[in-house]
Amino acid sequence: MDCGRMLEYPEAINSLNKYPLPLKNAKEAKILQNFGDGICKILDEKLQRYYRENGADASIHALPKGAPPPGRSDNNIILAPSKKKNAAGDQRKDGGGDGGRKKKREYVPQRRSGGYAVLLTLYKETQVPGSKGYMFKMELQTEAQHLCDKSFTVPDLGSKYTAWSSVSTLIQKNLLIKTHNPARYSLTEGGLALAERLASVEQTNTDGDREEVRSELEVTEEDDNVVDLTGSDEGEEEEEENRIHPTERRAAITQVSCNVDDVRSSGKPQNSQATTTSRKPNAECLLPGTYEIMLCVDFIETTGGSHHRKQELVKELQRNGVNFDIRKLNVGDFLWVAREKVAPVAGQLRAPVGRELVLDYIVERKRMDDLCGSIIDGRFREQKFRLKRCGLRKPIYLVEECGSAASHLSLPETTLQQAIVNTQVVDGFFVKRVQDVRESAAYLTIMTRFLTKLYQNRTLICRSRELEGDGGSDEEERGLPSCSLMSFAEFNHGAVKNKCQTVREVFARQLMQISGLSGDKAAAILEHYSTPHSLLTAYEQCTSEAEKEKLLSSIRYGKLKRNLGPALSRTVYQLYCTQGALT
Repeated sequence: MDCGRMLEYPEAINSLNKYPLPLKNAKEAKILQNFGDGICKILDEKLQRYYRENGADASIHALPKGAPPPGRSDNNIILAPSKKKNAAGDQRKDGGGDGGRKKKREYVPQRRSGGYAVLLTLYKETQVPGSKGYMFKMELQTEAQHLCDKSFTVPDLGSKYTAWSSVSTLIQKNLLIKTHNPARYSLTEGGLALAERLASVEQTNTDGDREEVRSELEVTEEDDNVVDLTGSDEGEEEEEENRIHPTERRAAITQVSCNVDDVRSSGKPQNSQATTTSRKPNAECLLPGTYEIMLCVDFIETTGGSHHRKQELVKELQRNGVNFDIRKLNVGDFLWVAREKVAPVAGQLRAPVGRELVLDYIVERKRMDDLCGSIIDGRFREQKFRLKRCGLRKPIYLVEECGSAASHLSLPETTLQQAIVNTQVVDGFFVKRVQDVRESAAYLTIMTRFLTKLYQNRTLICRSRELEGDGGSDEEERGLPSCSLMSFAEFNHGAVKNKCQTVREVFARQLMQISGLSGDKAAAILEHYSTPHSLLTAYEQCTSEAEKEKLLSSIRYGKLKRNLGPALSRTVYQLYCTQGALT
């Protein structure tokens, strides 16, 4: 079929190029789209002519001498399985070099793509003396951003994929390994070797185009390994690369690098952690006047249950003129975010999404009847534990009284009052009591206005919980809120209830099922024995039953540093070391 004939059947040619298997005759081609009797008859005539000229045993998948290379529009061997095959590969197949098996090309991410930036960043980390050998997600995204043309955190308009999406491909290709929680990312042996080659090519081809980089890499490979920086020969990989590789960079969102003067003006000492953060490349912060404080309401608080009562809360907030947004919160019922003010972009339907940093205040709202139910089914302790672990430093319990309805609850009112007092005194939560939904809305309104005034002249720096932990800052010690805040996306992802848990977290949950063993006591045990295996090993090293029973009794917990005591120590020992059913 000549070039003119091919132009008459572009849809048939396109359908044939997508078919992954070789075709032996025109009859087999009838299963393809756009192949009718007419085109199959033409193919049969040309095939018979080809056999007369080259012999009945001639291969129809090998290129004749002088034929144009594959993929060209004037290629007349249209029965080849795909335009991705090259002449050398086809001739090796017919020559029996490897028994007809197709050589799979090595996967190499495209230059300045997400995967490319991640590999290079992790490789550079391994070259630093005393390197820990891994990087956390936020740390890796920050360091890799300048090597990538696309944002690691914000998808392009109309797309849900970011440059970080390529990490899943690297893990599937066994180039990257993800461990621990929070996640730690490190290179495998194969990933280290590939990253080393990419780094060497990056140094010599800083201003070169992708073809030059590709040719450099191919020289370092054996003859039967073809490295292609444009993607792999697998369709799914090529599609993934197309989704996550460079398009237009995010527009209209101002990237501000905080310098030392900015941080100093916000009240943070020059030698503080915030100064260290500001020296990092692409460190993001929100300057005063560039953001607004907004209340976030969990959607559960507006749907289900008593619909009238929950809608009353929304109406009261609207009546009070509160700037709020209803969304899914994985922990807590209300919190506040500092949302970046972003101007609409000409020619775009929606304005770009502004960054959001979570303020250090989170509210858990409880009616007395709900409090009673949560104590009975165990949710009460679990919710307080999750609020402590969420990374926000100012948890608030908003308790709505039920009035006369409290006398009809399944627990005595004194028990409920004791639970509320323990939440404030023992757990360190701020407890606010209100009478009804209207007072709850009034409290949220006052808090929103208070936080708006409190943060109006502050420079807010985006921090990672993974890197900085949950400790307080110098501002908090002086009675001021911290300038270092988590992004909402990281906060909400880290607060997922049913996410993959570490052995340490599961062990903590097990311990907290024991009557009288609170979150503080469980945390104290975990400081000494982080897993059940380490605890059982310690029991095995004890010389007597009495020593085993008292193993945990001297462990101190809480602010007052009290001992766990022999009774609780004995209970834990019996739980983990008693053979058969407990009595």
